Amino acid sequence: MSATETGVGVRGSWNEAARTGAGAEDHRRCVAEAFTRMAACGELDLPLPGGGRTRARWEALTRWAQWDLSLARLAEGHTDAVAILAELGIPATEDLPTAADGARWGVWAAEPPGYTLEARRLPGGWRLFGVKPFCSGARVCTHALVTAREGERRRLFAVEVEQPGVGPLPDSWPGPGMAGSDTLDVNLDGVRASPVGEPGAYLERPGFHHGGIGVAACWHGGARAVARTLLTASRTWDLDPHALAHLGAVDARLATVDTLLASAAAAVDADPLDTDGTAHRRTMRVRAAVENAAADVLARVGRALGAAPLGHDAVHARAVADLTVYLRQHHGERDLAALGKAASGTRLEWEEM
Repeated sequence: MSATETGVGVRGSWNEAARTGAGAEDHRRCVAEAFTRMAACGELDLPLPGGGRTRARWEALTRWAQWDLSLARLAEGHTDAVAILAELGIPATEDLPTAADGARWGVWAAEPPGYTLEARRLPGGWRLFGVKPFCSGARVCTHALVTAREGERRRLFAVEVEQPGVGPLPDSWPGPGMAGSDTLDVNLDGVRASPVGEPGAYLERPGFHHGGIGVAACWHGGARAVARTLLTASRTWDLDPHALAHLGAVDARLATVDTLLASAAAAVDADPLDTDGTAHRRTMRVRAAVENAAADVLARVGRALGAAPLGHDAVHARAVADLTVYLRQHHGERDLAALGKAASGTRLEWEEM
């Protein structure tokens, strides 16, 4: 059976579960089961970024996010890990499982203030000590790429999640948004780890920027899911002119993002190694535009339909809560300031007279 054929089954079972309006724990299990099936059947085997089919890669992420944003979060993490390992290489001394082996990977790279994960090179090999926050798929991933501090340097390590010493903290994500992604803090108590790349390589590689747009593709799918409620309403009863105006604006926003992602994918495929040095600015631009569009969709759908779907439609309410949280991976004015600094230091295509 092909991955596409199997994907139809995964989607069908997923949509049935979504229609039931399952509670938070049932929903988390549904997401975990769907993610596990997708990994096992090869549906997560996407083209690598920069290989000529980047648009297809991002369209798959958008499609999964439109089904369910928590599911897409796990799928995006797995596919990003596969791309990172392909770019940085697997340590020659390690025999790490691949997606073909049914492994389910995550990327745990958040480093907010107050958390420090320490990497120590001991006689028996590398070990990690500390708590890692925001670990999506904490109880469903079999392996993870984890950033840790080697002295003052940030380094990436591969970790087997199911080994002794890895302890997800079950009460560390009490909020409803993105609860299905099983994003928890994880305590790592001297766990074995294998370095992936040299210190600093995780952030310095071109693929770091390409992967950032993959996250934005998920935001876009989440915005589509929220917008779908307004579109369905327009085909069910007569909307007033104000609601129709919101629908028109939402349609324009989503279509513009489709075009933007397609253009960015073509640029990545044309220069996968970022020889012209534009990947960072391109990624900041795309993420800013997609975040702004998704936030506008959230606001317009809410203003057009009011509280009714938030109170009576569990699937829509979950989509709104999930997207609200996921968009905060964009750091607002801080990211916009970085984009502005980059713009001020180079000649831009739109300034031509």
